[in-house]
Amino acid sequence: MEMEKLLYLNNLYDLYGSLLTKKQQIYFEEYCFNNLSYGEIALKYGISRNASFKQLKLIEEKLEEYEKKLNLYYKKQKINVIIKKIDDKTIRSELESLL
Repeated sequence: MEMEKLLYLNNLYDLYGSLLTKKQQIYFEEYCFNNLSYGEIALKYGISRNASFKQLKLIEEKLEEYEKKLNLYYKKQKINVIIKKIDDKTIRSELESLL
C-alpha cells in the first residue's frame, strides 16, 4: 500500500477505530502498525491469507464510509488550516491543544 494512503487510513483509524470490531482493530494494527503481511496475519490468527486480505479490504472500506458520512478528518484538516492563519500565538496554541 502506498505511503500516502496508509497515512490517510491511519488518521481515519485514529478517528473511527473504536467503531470497528475488536478483531478488525487487531488485524488493522497488525498490518499497519506492526507491518505484518496478509500471510503473516493469516498464520498468526489461524485464517486463510485470502480471509486476511478480505478483512483488511473491508476495514478500509468501513473507515472510508465513516469518513464519508461524518467528515471528521476533513473537518479537522480544515480547522488546522484556519488555526495556522491565526496570528496570536496564545490563541493558536490553545486551539491546537483542543485538537
